Amino acid sequence: MSSRTLSAIRRFGVVGARVLVYLLVWAGLTLLIAAIGIRLYWGKISVSQMLLNLVTVETDGGGGPIVWIGVLGVGVLPLVITVGIALAHHVRRRRCREDGAVRPRRSQWVLRTASTVLVGAVVAGGTTAFASAVGMRDYIRAANSEYDLGDYYVEPTVTSAADKRNLVLIYLESGEATLADGTLFEKDAFAPLKEATEASEGWQGVDGLRQYKGGGWTMAGLISTQCGVPLKGTGAGAGSSSTDEPADEAADDMDTYLGGSTCLGDVLAEHGYTNVFLGGANASFAAKDTFLGSHGYSEVKDLSDWRAAGEPETSFRSDWGLSDERLMARARDEIDGLHAEAENTGRPFNLSMLTLDTHEPVHVYDYCPVDTQDEVTSVFSCSLTQVAGFVEYMEEQGYLEDTAVVIMGDHLKHMSAGDAFHEQLDDHPNRTIFNRIRIPGEDGIRSLRPGVDQLSMYPTILEAAGLTLAGREAGLGVSAFSADLPAGSAQALDPATYGELLDSNSPRFYTEAWSAGDADR
Repeated sequence: MSSRTLSAIRRFGVVGARVLVYLLVWAGLTLLIAAIGIRLYWGKISVSQMLLNLVTVETDGGGGPIVWIGVLGVGVLPLVITVGIALAHHVRRRRCREDGAVRPRRSQWVLRTASTVLVGAVVAGGTTAFASAVGMRDYIRAANSEYDLGDYYVEPTVTSAADKRNLVLIYLESGEATLADGTLFEKDAFAPLKEATEASEGWQGVDGLRQYKGGGWTMAGLISTQCGVPLKGTGAGAGSSSTDEPADEAADDMDTYLGGSTCLGDVLAEHGYTNVFLGGANASFAAKDTFLGSHGYSEVKDLSDWRAAGEPETSFRSDWGLSDERLMARARDEIDGLHAEAENTGRPFNLSMLTLDTHEPVHVYDYCPVDTQDEVTSVFSCSLTQVAGFVEYMEEQGYLEDTAVVIMGDHLKHMSAGDAFHEQLDDHPNRTIFNRIRIPGEDGIRSLRPGVDQLSMYPTILEAAGLTLAGREAGLGVSAFSADLPAGSAQALDPATYGELLDSNSPRFYTEAWSAGDADR
């Protein structure tokens, strides 16, 4: 082999090695900055949350500035830093060649060793930080679990719909019951809603409603309470009938969302309900509109609808959407129309809503007077005052005589680095979700089983709507109206085993759950 060939191979190897080093630096910085961003804005998340939420963010009404911060911080900044390092290295080498100075071998060795250690530290630190931020260790452990949700899942079977009634379902963004503790916070933010849902008026609630293990974000709250299963990664079949489509590609272009599962809207639609959803944000965020449209909701009204309806810009926050004050005003008009139609046609309705004022970062709308040192406390109180006003409106109009109402938080309050209330909540031993339920004509005569988690709210909501369920089960849940747990139910497992079951990736179950399902559903 000629000396020229050897020289060319040597130069190629040197260039290739440098390119590899810069790629490693870029990858390490990208992972490190992404981990810092996740911790700052969301706290610790799961791999499923990352796949299902972060790939479906919206610049308008679905995260807003956070999207651009992510693009610049994770997409651009690591590249700029890496290019800067490469240019600095190139300039230094060029000056050394021009000076003609020869560094001592010991000095060269020290410099190369230090560079290698720094590159290794960036790569290892970034990888470790990102893996920790998204719970990669838990994900790997869950992938090796011996449990599969399919062994415990129960398809909801309605044995009677003779007593079906209208349903109003209200999700409170970050509606954690712990925030009602006046000894921890400046005031009880839930006081207005508590006054509107007193036990003397037939309202009751699940004592100690728990966020399911692995939950903690809005879509997880919706899926767990409407489908009775934990929300996991899209699996092989999402968005198509193919079982070979990668999860990330499927998440980018979903035609259905958990299309192989039977959820609340499916059951209600099958029994003649009109399902309508109202939300202030962009329904495309996290594919919420796809989920609802896949499961029996005939109408989903969101940010675009409120703009088209002429809501003034002062009614919106730039990062998410319509204020709860205006959402509840719109909800009044919606329930008026739905109730009148139900009386004329005999077809019941399900009106579901999701608030957003309490989504951090905190935003104070003009309608909300701040009377606390922590603005977020006042914002919670203002939001819940609006929900209480809607409840009072339903009572004034007589709607509570034939309409069941379920109010609950979608998840516990986030505890990311930038969120409020770390001092009060970080070490709190009993964080639970606020909830209220009222069934017309019952006045709380049926007690609710305490300590259930969100998965059992699925059959609970169906029973509140007046449907009778075989075994009082749906999904992994058992109705909170049932004091007894069926043998073989997931809810009858000991806590440790139940936790392992919920952690399981259950590929067999989720492949079917994420399949296209019944096209005619």
